[in-house]
Amino acid sequence: MIKVYDFIGIGLGPFNLSLAALTSNIRDLDGLFFDQKEAFNWHPGLMLESVHLQTPFMADLVILADPTHPLSFLNYAKQQGRLYQFYIREDFFLMRKEYNQYCRWVISQLDNCHFGRCVTDIQHDSEQAIYAVKVEHQHKTEIYYCKKLILGTGPTPHIPLSTQGMDTTTCFHALEYLDYKPKIQSKKSITLVGSGQSAAEIYYDLLQDVDQYQLNWVTRSPRFFPLEYSKLTLEMTSPDYIDYFHELPSTKRDELNTSQKGLYKGINTDLINAIYDDLYIKSLDKKLTTDLITNTSIQSINSSEQGFSLTLRQEEQQQDFHLNTEAVIFATGFSYQPPRFLSGINHLILRDEQGRFQVNREYFIDQDATIFVQNAELHTHGFTAPDLGMACYRNSIIINQLLGFTFYPVEKQIAFQTFDARKFSA
Repeated sequence: MIKVYDFIGIGLGPFNLSLAALTSNIRDLDGLFFDQKEAFNWHPGLMLESVHLQTPFMADLVILADPTHPLSFLNYAKQQGRLYQFYIREDFFLMRKEYNQYCRWVISQLDNCHFGRCVTDIQHDSEQAIYAVKVEHQHKTEIYYCKKLILGTGPTPHIPLSTQGMDTTTCFHALEYLDYKPKIQSKKSITLVGSGQSAAEIYYDLLQDVDQYQLNWVTRSPRFFPLEYSKLTLEMTSPDYIDYFHELPSTKRDELNTSQKGLYKGINTDLINAIYDDLYIKSLDKKLTTDLITNTSIQSINSSEQGFSLTLRQEEQQQDFHLNTEAVIFATGFSYQPPRFLSGINHLILRDEQGRFQVNREYFIDQDATIFVQNAELHTHGFTAPDLGMACYRNSIIINQLLGFTFYPVEKQIAFQTFDARKFSA
């Protein structure tokens, strides 16, 4: 007789790791997690020493669902003998390296998180209402069975145009920055494309040695937007706003996602100020060898013996110009690509008119609430989808759906604001 798990989670980034932690003390749930990577290491190419999260430590893997959970960051700090140091530091924002270390500690406490396992195919048995998950590990294939699936494979690095055939050690996505930093710093010119937090962190890091090379920072945005972090704006990361957003027409949701990028893709204000101060100080001694170029999109890239030739367009002036550079870093974010292993169950997945997952308010994408998604619902749930601070909220809903009853109470209304005008006509 085959063993049938209650669920299988595919992908072990922070969101599914949060789910693994929150289900670790639930006897009524028996689940497995697989990830094709050999170990958990959260964006190591961006693990600059001084960078920190943009969400407070309470946005760990468990606290906002259960403040007493043994896998909380505070318990981790206590176990490491660092709780008083954290207290004395008086900073709510964890260092990114510290968050990575905490996540690894959580994994060490769990026995159902398996790395080096690549899911290659999923089939559904409608008569038994179970999924067969094919997993490859060390050239062997194993089949696992479950009642429900949690897709947490996450978005993939996005480069807005083709760089096929180019030197990937001098033209690459920001996710690989630290891997190739020594090589690109030996070049005479470096161009950074994009203007989110990661781009700003990389620019600030490269700015420290700017006398060694020409450093260009190009963004299509009208300016280098700060992350909007006022308290009434933060109320939009709430169940109240998700309810409102989810019920809007898809065209209006898409429009809002475009206009709301500053709510989750902006730069920390302290970092913007640090960049400016550094530019000011360095300019006292000599002319700076750096250009910050706004309102400018990249039209094409061509490689040559000297490096790369970029065709750029100043969008407000509608003027094209060229920029030669020896290295290019694309800090152009991530985009979601449905994993290939879904092909065997595509017929079960609900999609919208653009072919995207039609994600239910409770985060499932099929008729029977058996396939759930993590961070694949930007178009249906808004900018809270990639927010670490909403991980426990989403996972509480998913866990309650898995169980069929409320294990983790979920806050319904937290905002002082009213987003939905129907409240006044009821």
